[in-house]
Amino acid sequence: MRFTRILVGVAVLVVAVWILIGEQLAGVSADAVINARLSSVRAPVAGDVTLAPLSLGARVRIGDDLGSIEDARADTVRLADLEMEVRLEAAASARETSLVAWLQDQITALEARTLAYQSSREQELATRLERARARLELLEADPAGEAGDVPATLSQGQTENSGDPLLPGIALEYAKEKVSALEVELAALQSGVHLGDGYNDAPWSEQWRADLEARLAEHQSAQKEADDRLAAVTARLDAERLRVNRLTASPLRSSINGILWELRTESGENVQRGDELLKLVNCDSTIVTLSVTENIYNGLAVGDPATFRPQGHGSTFEGTIVRLAGSGAETVYRNLAVAPSTRHLERFDVAVDVPGLADDPDFACAIGRTGRVFFDARPLDWLRGMFDR
Repeated sequence: MRFTRILVGVAVLVVAVWILIGEQLAGVSADAVINARLSSVRAPVAGDVTLAPLSLGARVRIGDDLGSIEDARADTVRLADLEMEVRLEAAASARETSLVAWLQDQITALEARTLAYQSSREQELATRLERARARLELLEADPAGEAGDVPATLSQGQTENSGDPLLPGIALEYAKEKVSALEVELAALQSGVHLGDGYNDAPWSEQWRADLEARLAEHQSAQKEADDRLAAVTARLDAERLRVNRLTASPLRSSINGILWELRTESGENVQRGDELLKLVNCDSTIVTLSVTENIYNGLAVGDPATFRPQGHGSTFEGTIVRLAGSGAETVYRNLAVAPSTRHLERFDVAVDVPGLADDPDFACAIGRTGRVFFDARPLDWLRGMFDR
């Protein structure tokens, strides 16, 4: 019995020593902080800034309004010049359009006039030909002129000579000539060629229409050129308006999901292009930064597992080492929200990616929250796991 008690006591002592040594020798950080990258909002244009009514620490989402910049002194001289050019080109295009429409109306009217003239002229020639054939038939039926008075079928200057005698034979030949000439003239008219004293091959209305059609083609070409110039100047005007609008007024939008971390200006201040206005913490880039002793640091490697336990909280979060920056790693914190302490810089810097923080509402963007990071399994992890449930 006494021997059993001695064995149990020795076993308890060994377990206690093992737990103490295991807990103390386990790799653990001296300090750990939830950290994230900073994102600067800079002035896209020069002007007077107006910030949205947001307080420090306010949550923002992608596309949220952060304010605006306006500049009433933006240079609009080029915009005014282009607007004048557009008006001039529009006037030129309207003038050519009006001329083209007028010429088309005139050509249409002349086409109708030509058709009317041709129809009337055809009727005239048909009537004259009909009467000339009737006279020819009369002369052919009574070539000697016995049945009537020869002069009744003749006309003065029948052979283009006023001194010609009025003889039946000459009258017959004249009648045949008249019929043949009228037949030729009517056939030519029906084929589109106009014959007659003082005429060319087309009437005046058709000649004028041909001239107007040539002028129409010229002005249609000028109209297309004017429209092309108007379109080109209008495109330049639209681009200039966009440029001036960007110079005179520009909204400020959040490009990340995060929190307002720092104000570098106030509403009403005049800023220059590129000036830093705000700083936001990118909550989608949350990591845990920490420092360890040299012995622990030398035993770590990128990709090794790690466990983060927030201070004062029973939960633990699994993570992975993503950076080993060593001692004096001040420069790697220039774009992070929480800067390292002097004590931190005296040790060896480590960064751990902990994806589970983004899914926990208490730690999704708890920048500055502290805790500890463990790199080795410890004897009492099973007990801590029971409390974590």
